[in-house]
Amino acid sequence: MTTIRPRFNPSPCSDPLAGVDPLHTENGGLWTPIITCPADFPPDLFQVAVSQLIHHPEYNSTLILRSQVIEDTVARFPDLVPTLQNLRPVRNIHRRLLPRRPTRDSGLNQHCTLYAPHLPDVESLHPNVLVLTPVLPPGGCLPYYHPTVTHLAFRFVTSTSSTLATLRIEAIPLPGTSLDPGARLYRTCLALLETLHRYGWGALTQYKKRVIHDVLVPRETYQDFYLIMRERHKGLVNDWHEVTDPLKHVFEDIGIATFLMLLWKDSYGPETIPSGHTDAINAKAPTDEPWHRWPRPPGGFVDLGCGNGLLTHILISEGYSGYGIDLRARRSWVHYPTATQTCLVVRALDPIAASVDYYPGVRPSEENQDRDKSEDKDIKNESQMTLLPLDSFLIGNHADELTPWVPLLATRVRASGYLSIPCCAWGLDARFDRARDVPLCAVDTEALNLGGGNESGDGVGSSYALYRVWLASLSVHCGWAVEVEVLRIPSTRNWAIVGRKRVYPSEVASRNVEELIEGVRKRGQFQTRYPEGKAGDH
Repeated sequence: MTTIRPRFNPSPCSDPLAGVDPLHTENGGLWTPIITCPADFPPDLFQVAVSQLIHHPEYNSTLILRSQVIEDTVARFPDLVPTLQNLRPVRNIHRRLLPRRPTRDSGLNQHCTLYAPHLPDVESLHPNVLVLTPVLPPGGCLPYYHPTVTHLAFRFVTSTSSTLATLRIEAIPLPGTSLDPGARLYRTCLALLETLHRYGWGALTQYKKRVIHDVLVPRETYQDFYLIMRERHKGLVNDWHEVTDPLKHVFEDIGIATFLMLLWKDSYGPETIPSGHTDAINAKAPTDEPWHRWPRPPGGFVDLGCGNGLLTHILISEGYSGYGIDLRARRSWVHYPTATQTCLVVRALDPIAASVDYYPGVRPSEENQDRDKSEDKDIKNESQMTLLPLDSFLIGNHADELTPWVPLLATRVRASGYLSIPCCAWGLDARFDRARDVPLCAVDTEALNLGGGNESGDGVGSSYALYRVWLASLSVHCGWAVEVEVLRIPSTRNWAIVGRKRVYPSEVASRNVEELIEGVRKRGQFQTRYPEGKAGDH
């Protein structure tokens, strides 16, 4: 079987089309054929293909967030569902379309009804028609993202005069709806038909997505919370002081902050919930926001290479303890509230130093000091305060040269976890080299959702994919159980490697890390970078 999908070849429906009659509704309504194309998959896969349309409407409209199934039945069909000649309803999915911008667009209930041929004494034929029926309250109107129709039908048509099967979209348009090929209804149907054609071919070839989202945080949980966070912080777009694109950076960091807050909620216990939080956005009174009562890293967070400081600002604003460090201050820093400015620090990390760097401002808890006194070789005395506190959560958000050092540092300072979003490919002391930097141990790329396969089509995987595999093996070598999430952020570099649990005893992991650091020292290529600008001002 060929793996090359046949070309999508649509054409407007001529009415009447030879050998094909439009749908007929017994309870009224005139169906209008709109667009058709050859069907390059068998009829028994039609239901598989349209199920993707039913459950993932967001793939065809950026205005739709997702669909939510209210009822799925094979026995009850509402009166609103049309009765079609020579067809019998076999399944009805009542869903709700959720808008991506609920402050602008309204949600919409919709019936998705599958029909099969109605022949005497035959009840096992596959469905060949899907009808979408919007449910409007009295006096209601359709939201912008829905075409102006009362019913929209997808058909799999086998002609008696030809061996060629076709896909076909028909509709019952609302009065005044233009049916011209350049009109909005036709363009919408064109996009829907192309998607159905692609889904059918995917079902035939048993296509599997290489990228799997929502592994660590459920999609619905993330999307719903992201809408809240976006509304709280979208004003940062209009108060942007960098030369970079505010739309990309603001919404990207809102997405990362959303993911982190939900990840921490599921990673830590109730004993990590602080008391007496105030909302840094509105610090006049204690906050009632529920996430201020969520678990969080017991040692706070450290944003390594925080850049413009936006991610740090969002987390601080939402009541989380921590800070960001970078080699130089950015112009944005002085425009943040005081609560954020005090948590942005100009410092350099020397990951191969014999001892941990220190910064006055964050102190390991007495409980952690008591628990780990036998291992605290890097803590000079109880009066000093560490730059990377015990039980802190390290963040490497496009941290460039620091990216491969994140799991090593997390092991070395006994962090409670880390998140690394790799961008530019760096090894421990030079640019990543796919020939030199081979994985330190075997990792299951498919099980870990690393996408380390044939992304580039060259049979060996892209350099970025191989870099992720190497980073994952590095993390395992440092004692971490690796988890991978493909983040829902506006960036092509959206793979996140997460460490929350240990797989090796601490002494084994520490020995592995020190051996790696000693190898870097011996090679003598690593150059520690130094703070730039007026570091003393921050």
